[in-house]
Order: sequence, then structure tokens, then C-alpha cells
Amino acid sequence: MAMSPRKRAQVSRGIQYAVLGVVVVAIALAADWGTLQQTFLNGEILPELFPDLFTVALKNTIYYTAGAFVFGLVLGLVLALMRLSSVGPYRWIATTFIEFFRGVPALIVFIGFYYGLPVAFPGRALPGGTFGTVTVALGLVGAAYMAETIRAGIQAVPKGQVEAARSLGMSSTRAMVTIVIPQAFRIILPPLTNELILLTKDSSLVYLIGLSFSDYELTKFGREGLNQYTNLTPLFAAALCYLLITVPLSVVVRRMEARADRAR
Repeated sequence: MAMSPRKRAQVSRGIQYAVLGVVVVAIALAADWGTLQQTFLNGEILPELFPDLFTVALKNTIYYTAGAFVFGLVLGLVLALMRLSSVGPYRWIATTFIEFFRGVPALIVFIGFYYGLPVAFPGRALPGGTFGTVTVALGLVGAAYMAETIRAGIQAVPKGQVEAARSLGMSSTRAMVTIVIPQAFRIILPPLTNELILLTKDSSLVYLIGLSFSDYELTKFGREGLNQYTNLTPLFAAALCYLLITVPLSVVVRRMEARADRAR
């Protein structure tokens, strides 16, 4: 006797749960939990990471990410408007910038700024030291991605909004600033938050440049701890700190997307 679609779905779910249970049990039995605990959460090493893990590494990671995001957001908005401009050279400049920094790995951008700028401009350096270098290098990469996101958001605003604003006597610039851009940012808030998460992880590339201890971010702090203790506990602690930043942001993104779906 053939099963009904509902019964087949129940059997399929049961099989999937059974397979998952077998895999979990097999992993639990095969793992050496004592060695894992000593390797990743060593009770003797972990207390020695505090308070520097929070007061230096986590704090600097947040500073670097925030600086790069603000710089990238402002520059990305300018690039998006240039891409939509009726002036050809503006569009060409913006397109070239976006394609270049989207196509070049952030790793190369970091190395280029840290080692290339002193060669190109002897005696000159970006203000702010390490913070300035990270803000500009990481912000340029973020701006290239955010520019396309902002451009898509601006184009998603109904043209009737602009026409209504113009009918009220607003100039094109005023309509863009007061009507279009605020609505566009409401549309693109979830992808911009995702970009903030990506910048948080990309800030780990700062370990490539020479840093004093006061400039350490999470990855650099974890690598130095790995070398000092020959144990993965510092790196695992750094990974957990990244999750303290990215998981709440991911939850915010999901809620914003769910709210947008309900609104639609």
C-alpha cells in the first residue's frame, strides 16, 4: 500500500534525525575530550589571557572595524552617486575604483598601503598610525562593495518618489538627499550589516604589519599566544571573541530581513 505524501514526509524526517543522531554519537565516542579541552580550553593558560584579550585585542578589533566601516560607508555613498551621475568621467572613475578594489584581495591592499606608501611618498604617512592605515586600507575595500549595495538601494526606490518631490519644487539634489537616500538606506540596511561582519573578520589582516602590543587585534593576539604557549587556547579564545561581535550582528540582520519580508 502506497504511503501518503504526509506519511512519506514523516518517514523522511525520521530517517534524517536518525542519521544525524548516529553521526553525533559517533563523533562523541571517537573524540578525545580530555585532549581537546587541554588543547583548546586549557584551564592554566586561559586566565593568563585576561584582561588583555578584552582591553587590548577585542577593543582594537572593534576600533579598526568601526573606523573602516564609517570611512567605507561615506566613500561608498560618494562612489554610488558617481556611478549614477550623468557625467561620464565620474561614472568611469567610480567604476574603475569599484572594479579594482573588488578584484584585488584585501591582503594585497594592506601590504600595498603599509609598504608602498612610504616608497611613493617619502617622509609622509597616514595620520593615526596603525588605526589610520587599517581604516583607509580596509575602508577602501569595503567602500567598493558598499558602493554597489548603495547604488542598488537607490535604484530600488520607486521613481514616483522623485517625481513627487520634483512636483513639490524640490531640486534633484535635495530630492536625492532628503527623499531617495533615506529610503535606500532602509532597504539596504541588512546587506550593510553583513558588510560590517565581513569587515570585522577582514580586520584580522592587520597582523601582517608590524604592531606594538597596544595595537594588537584578536588574530595577532591569538597568534602571539600560540607562539608563547604552544597551545591553541589563545586562538580559540580569539575566535570566541569574534563570535561575540558577529553573532549578535547576524541576529540583527535576520530580524531586519524578517521585518522587511513582513512589510512586503
